Amino acid sequence: MANHKSSLKRIRQTETKKTNNRYFAKTMRNAVRDFRALTDKKTAEEKFPGLVSLIDKNSKRLIIHKNKAGNLKSSLTKHLNELQ
Repeated sequence: MANHKSSLKRIRQTETKKTNNRYFAKTMRNAVRDFRALTDKKTAEEKFPGLVSLIDKNSKRLIIHKNKAGNLKSSLTKHLNELQ
């Protein structure tokens, strides 16, 4: 167990950040999964800007790497263009 006040505070901060990061990452993964399951192009076109925004925010917060964000956006754009 930690002996210093600063160590105890760091433990609290780390736990809070971990919880928030897990929430944002899981929300993004669920949104990507739901988007890939879409078959209607019109619906997909409406949801795409929000999904890209979510991916960019997670990249900015350093929850995911910027290259992973680019790869995700690229693959989702490809999926969108393949829909009819």
